[in-house]
Amino acid sequence: MIELKDIQEARERIGHFVKRTPVISSGTLSGKTGNDLFLKGEHLQKTGSFKIRGAANLVIKAANDHIKHVLAASSGNHGQAVAYIANVLGIRSTIVVPKDIARCKEAAIRAYNGQLEYCGTTSDERIDRAKAICEESGATFIPPYDHPHIMAGQGTAGLEILEQLDNIDEVYVPIGGGGLISGVAPAVKESNPKVRIIGAEPAIAADTYQSFKEGKRINIGATTTIADGLRTSIPGELTFPIVRRYVDDIVLIEEEEIKEAFTSVFTFMKQVIEPSAAVAVAGAMKRNAEGKRIVALVSGGNVDPSIISSLFTQ
Repeated sequence: MIELKDIQEARERIGHFVKRTPVISSGTLSGKTGNDLFLKGEHLQKTGSFKIRGAANLVIKAANDHIKHVLAASSGNHGQAVAYIANVLGIRSTIVVPKDIARCKEAAIRAYNGQLEYCGTTSDERIDRAKAICEESGATFIPPYDHPHIMAGQGTAGLEILEQLDNIDEVYVPIGGGGLISGVAPAVKESNPKVRIIGAEPAIAADTYQSFKEGKRINIGATTTIADGLRTSIPGELTFPIVRRYVDDIVLIEEEEIKEAFTSVFTFMKQVIEPSAAVAVAGAMKRNAEGKRIVALVSGGNVDPSIISSLFTQ
C-alpha cells in the first residue's frame, strides 16, 4: 500500500517536471448529464498524458541512484513519458511497444530520443520482453503501473483535484493496469473519505471489473478495445489491493459509449482527447442526473490523427 505522504513526497520530487493541469467544464455538457461535470485535463499535461507524473517520480529516483539506462514497456503514453524524462535527465531510454502502436505515440517516443523495440500486441508480451532486455543489458525497468513510485506519482493528480474544486461527490478514473486509479484513490480518500472513487473500464477489456467482483486477479487475455491505453489483460499485483481497498465501484463502458463521450467533449468543449480518456467521461455521463459535482479524469490526448474521424458518432 502507498500512503498519502508518499504521494505528497512525489509531488515535491516531480514539481519542476510536470504541469498543474486545469479543470475545465461545459455548461451544455453538465446540463445534458444533469450533474455539474468537470474534466481534469491531463490531456494538456507534458507528453500529452498523466503518465509523466509516475514516470518522472521513478526515473528521477533512478537518476539519483546513478542509473544510466532505463527501459519501459508501453502501448505509448508511458513510453513517451519515460523517454521524455530520461532525455531531460540525460539518461538513455529503450521503450518496448506493441506492433500496432499508434503512429503519433511512436513518433513522440522517437522525438524524445527513445529507442524503440516492437513486441506483440499485449501488455504481458511487452513486459516480459522488457524484463528480458533488462537482464541482458543491465538497464533498469520502469514499470507502466505496478510500482509504488509510479502509483504515488499518478496520485498527485488527485491532490490537485481536491485543491482545485470544492464539494466533490465523485471522481471517475479510467482503468488499464490500475496505476492511475491506485494513486488517485488513496490521494483523494485519505484526504476526504466522503468522495466516491469510481473506476471506468471498457466492457471488452474488463479485467479489473471482473477481478473486483471476484475478489482476485483474473487474466482475460488479449483485447481489442478502441481505448488502446486500457488494453491490459490482468490488474497489477500491487495496484489491485489498492483498488479493492479504496475504489467504491467500477462501471463498464461500451465501445459506442466511448465514441459518444469523445464526440461530446469535442463538440461542447472543443477538446481532443484519446479514447482511453473518453472512458472516464463516458462513466461520468452514465451517472443518474442528481445534481452531483462529478470529476472525470481525462487521462490523455494522444490520439492518432488518422483515426479521429472514426471516433465520432453520427
